Amino acid sequence: MAGIATPQGGDPARTMELLWGGGTAPVSRPRRGKAGLNLDRIVDVAIGLADAEGLDAVSMRRVAAELGAGAMSLYTHVPGKVELVDVMTDRVLSTLHAAPDDPVAGWRDRLAAAARGYFELLRAHPWMLNVVTLSRPVLGPGAMAKYERELAAVEGLGLSDLEMDSVVTLLDSFAVGAARAAAEAASLAARGDADSEWWRSIAPHFEKVFDPDRFPLAARVGASAGEHHNAAFAPDHAFEFGLARLLDGIGALIRNGGRSLE
Repeated sequence: MAGIATPQGGDPARTMELLWGGGTAPVSRPRRGKAGLNLDRIVDVAIGLADAEGLDAVSMRRVAAELGAGAMSLYTHVPGKVELVDVMTDRVLSTLHAAPDDPVAGWRDRLAAAARGYFELLRAHPWMLNVVTLSRPVLGPGAMAKYERELAAVEGLGLSDLEMDSVVTLLDSFAVGAARAAAEAASLAARGDADSEWWRSIAPHFEKVFDPDRFPLAARVGASAGEHHNAAFAPDHAFEFGLARLLDGIGALIRNGGRSLE
């Protein structure tokens, strides 16, 4: 199943309780700690820290300090950072489903909307790229709603269950890779390393050693792409171009009745 997971480890039983039980602790573990402190507040603060400073900034001590509480008081609500990141991740994924699906949209539009939504979500929360894995997804309601919605886009089109899952996995993998490339470009820009400045600094030296007769295609195509994008790489263009080609391929699979194409 396609999805997102957090770092390995943690208490699986407690994680499932936190994800599906709304943070309600067992009767045998009564809550104590600072008045008004609850899982929702803890998760909201942790997401804010991760968005602003990265996942390394999230620690039980730092989150507690932001809440004006003692670090130990957090442990009555969540066992540790691993479980906290699970809940953070699923909470963010749940925001993908705030808007209802267009009931008249076709499979292509619905898959495109899902992929774009995931791509933009990862760009808005780049810390999630540090915990992305398809093999060990967070099994929370946010992740399950995302998976269900994506599968619904290709339900009834003649694909097998395995092919439906593979389509979703393909688009999720693409969105993650595209978001990671976009995050790298954004990180360079945030440091003041604009593409135009980088090119101005390196171009005079590159032109001295580059032989266009030896690499004629690279010279022609690279110049054309660079002129069009005004950069060596354009994240939004790369995403939209790749998404369109993937959807073309999925369309061919559907037209072929779900049988493997030769």
